[in-house]
Amino acid sequence: MKALIAMSGGVDSSVAALLMKENNYECVGCTMKLYGNDDVDLSEQSTCCSLDDVMDAKEVARKLGMLHYTFNFKDQFREKVIDNFIYCYEHAMTPNPCIECNKHLKFNELYRRALELGCDKVVTGHYARIRKCEDGSYQLLKGLDKNKDQSYVLYSMTQDELAHTDFPLGEYSKDEIRKIAESHEFVNANKPDSQDICFVPNGDYVCALKRFTGKDYEPGDFVDMDGNVLGRHNGLVCYTIGQRKGLGISAAHPLYVVRLDTEKNQVVLGKNEDLFSREVTVSDINWINPNTLEDSFKCKAKIRYRMEEQPCFVERTGADTAKIIFDEPQRAITPGQSAVFYDGEVVLGGGIIIG
Repeated sequence: MKALIAMSGGVDSSVAALLMKENNYECVGCTMKLYGNDDVDLSEQSTCCSLDDVMDAKEVARKLGMLHYTFNFKDQFREKVIDNFIYCYEHAMTPNPCIECNKHLKFNELYRRALELGCDKVVTGHYARIRKCEDGSYQLLKGLDKNKDQSYVLYSMTQDELAHTDFPLGEYSKDEIRKIAESHEFVNANKPDSQDICFVPNGDYVCALKRFTGKDYEPGDFVDMDGNVLGRHNGLVCYTIGQRKGLGISAAHPLYVVRLDTEKNQVVLGKNEDLFSREVTVSDINWINPNTLEDSFKCKAKIRYRMEEQPCFVERTGADTAKIIFDEPQRAITPGQSAVFYDGEVVLGGGIIIG
C-alpha cells in the first residue's frame, strides 16, 4: 500500500508520516504551495507556506527515507479559497477558509495527485477518525482528543474521499504526538501550532481584503434595532456578528453587532440578548451518509469551531438544505460560518449558515 502524506512542516503531519511508515505503507511526502508570501505582503518566515516550513517538511521526509514533492496549487487556492474569502466578506458573511481548503485542495486536488503517483491513500495530520461500516460505507468520527478534534472542518468529505484517506492522529492526544516527535528527534517537535488563517497570519483580515481587492470599502451608518442612527461605520467588511470591541459608539449599555444590512449599508447594533436565536437555515449541505437519515431527526449541532455541539431538531428542506431548531437559543449565529451535525462521535454532515 502506498500513501501520499500532506506535510505542512508542522509536527502533526510529520508524525502522521511516521505512523504510516510504521504501518508498513510506502510513503511519499508532499507540501502544497498555496501562495507566495509576497502575494500576502509578508516575510518568508511568516506563514505556513514559508521556505522554513517547506524545509522542515523535507527534513522530516529525508529522516524517514521518503521522497518529497512540492506541489504548486497557487491558482486553485486563489480561486477556491481566497476568492471565496473575499466574496463572503463583501456579502456580509464570515467564512471559514480552512473548510474550503480541505474541500477543494486537500481532498480534491491532492487526491488527484495521489492517483497520479499510484497512491492508495491521502494522509493528513488532522485529529479525526474514519470508520468503515459493515455495509461498506464510511463514517467520519471525532478525534479522541477533545481539545484537538478537527472533525468540524472535515464535514465536506465524500464517501469516496473517506475510503481513500487516513487520519492516523485521531487516536492520539497532542501531548502524545509531541512526545513521539521528540523521541524521533524531529526538527519540528516543539514547533508552535499555527493559530490564524494561514494567509492572514497577523489576524488583520480587513487589511488582507483591501490588499487582495485594492478597494476602500464604503462607510455607512450604525443604527439601533429601531433604525435610529448611532454613528458611522468604516465599511461592512470591518464587522462580524457578535462583535463588541472597536465600534467607537458610546451608550448606556454594551452594544454588539446584531446584523449587517447590505442593502442599506448599515451595521445594526443591539444588546447581548438580541444576539440569541433558536432557528438556523443551512445550505450547501454535505450529508456524509445521506441514505441513513430521515427527513427530520434529532441530533446535536454546532455553529462554530470552538463550541460544544448543542441538542437540536433538523428538518431537511431539500437535498442540500435544512432548518435547525435548537433546544436552547444560540448566540451570534453568523452567515458564512458552518453548521455541523453530530450523532455522538459521528459527523452526519454540515453546510453553510445563510440565516
